Amino acid sequence: MDDVDAVQAQIGRNMLTSGDWVTARLDGIPYLEKGPLIYWLIAITYQIFGVHDWAARIPVVVSALVLAWVTAALGAWAFGRQAGLYAGLCISTCIGLFLFTRVLIPDVMVTACMALSMWAFLRAIDEDERHPRRWAFVLAATLGVSLLLKSLVGVVFPVAAAVVYLAITRQLWQPKVWKRLHLWSGAAIAILIAAPWHVLATLRNPPYFDFSMRSVPGEYHGFLWFFFMNEQVLRFLNLRYPRDYDTMPRALFWLLHLVWLFPWSVYFPAVAKLDFRPRDRAGRTRLLALCWTGFILVFFTFSTTQEYYSMPCYPALALLLGSAMAAGGVWIRRGTRVLSFLLLGAAVAAGGLYLMVRNLPAPGDISSALKLHPGAYKLSLGHIEDLTLASFAYLRMPLVAAAIAFLIGALGTLRVTGERAFYATALMAVLFFQAARMALVVFDPYMSSRPLAEALIPAPPGRLIVDHHYYTFSSVFFYTNRDALLLNGRINNMVYGSYAPGAPNVFIDDDQWTKMWLGEARCYLVASRSAMPRLEKLVGRERLKVVIDSGGKLVLTNRALAAGGAKT
Repeated sequence: MDDVDAVQAQIGRNMLTSGDWVTARLDGIPYLEKGPLIYWLIAITYQIFGVHDWAARIPVVVSALVLAWVTAALGAWAFGRQAGLYAGLCISTCIGLFLFTRVLIPDVMVTACMALSMWAFLRAIDEDERHPRRWAFVLAATLGVSLLLKSLVGVVFPVAAAVVYLAITRQLWQPKVWKRLHLWSGAAIAILIAAPWHVLATLRNPPYFDFSMRSVPGEYHGFLWFFFMNEQVLRFLNLRYPRDYDTMPRALFWLLHLVWLFPWSVYFPAVAKLDFRPRDRAGRTRLLALCWTGFILVFFTFSTTQEYYSMPCYPALALLLGSAMAAGGVWIRRGTRVLSFLLLGAAVAAGGLYLMVRNLPAPGDISSALKLHPGAYKLSLGHIEDLTLASFAYLRMPLVAAAIAFLIGALGTLRVTGERAFYATALMAVLFFQAARMALVVFDPYMSSRPLAEALIPAPPGRLIVDHHYYTFSSVFFYTNRDALLLNGRINNMVYGSYAPGAPNVFIDDDQWTKMWLGEARCYLVASRSAMPRLEKLVGRERLKVVIDSGGKLVLTNRALAAGGAKT
């Protein structure tokens, strides 16, 4: 897909082909925002399987599987085999994990690392553990890996959760606890894993030391300042530039966890009945899960936040849910009844939508039926606002599949409770995810520019130009594996690196584009359909030859193609 999905995939390819595994680049511009580990993993899968879009997703898929296993194993260790199984079901079939692993972001990897680090912490300080040193070193290693994935956040979250737990249990100042954690040798392991890349990135992208709190366009302070000050400190304080993101209302951020953990969130009331006293392994694990969740949610209450930022607390919530589900009780039975009616209502709603749109025409692709809301796109799920009733005419089969999934879940939980109801719920979730996958295929022309890239690949040679931001048409770069000039594209994520010494000048304005377009050399322009009026004013309608029109996006050229070359 366009945006960050293809950006991550292309950075991995750029590292592999250039041999520079230190500095990430987009269109030749240094891209210094994120840790490198996800790029390295993608590049390694390319090396093994070749450069394919499906190969780029392998690290995320493996990380999701590891997360499910760690959550289930930790739950089994703490609460017993049945609770561990339920915890694994919760994390692997919740809506949040499905949604936020459709895109190549490292958050599921960070979440898996945090789950493993929390388990290692508990085992390292457990007086009955026979190998505390090994678990302390596992903890240190996961912290080092997290630094390479998500920078300081990857370390702050598990360390803060552990410190809060130790304070509540009155172990914070006990020397024996810190001795079991092997603080100094553990720190050495984490530093050994994370420091080399940070040092190399700093040396290759000077200046080295700058602690300015001023974040404005046109100023370049090197890698270290941008990576730590701008992306960590100033982002937390909401003072970061560029302001290419939005933040969710705090109450909505908290309440949406009922959605992200659905269908299992109906059992949250049962969690309140659990014993959180640290008298045994189960109680200690529940208390740590509470500290773990609480710190993350409170942290983002005072910071800028996106929908998926709280993913690292999903395993903690899954553990609490799994423990409550294994314990059973009246609130579990009530939760199952509530779930039955919710799923029945969802089945009726999906079926009703299908009946309303079954006879509506569905010409072209779904983009023609959507109502754009660009102001919402700074949130990761902002495109949901684009949906209209007419757009569901393109989603008839996904609606039928979703209705069937919801109906199976409703019937499977209506008359039974306990283990059978949980399995029926998990089956419903898997079937619903398949319906959602079918819907994503329908959205492909709108969310991806792959059809445009497929039209460009066999076209006659010419200079490629992309209108506006790199992210808007990032899949064109991936599928064509070509660099491009960016028309009015020195914005957002591309700004800072563009001022780095030696950065290529890939940015042009309207005047430069007009001169190129009216020249003798063939050019191609990738643009949104909505940009046509502006482009016509610059060069005239007759100079804009359409190569392909797909998903509300165009490829234009200034020289006519051979007969039959244009596509729609």
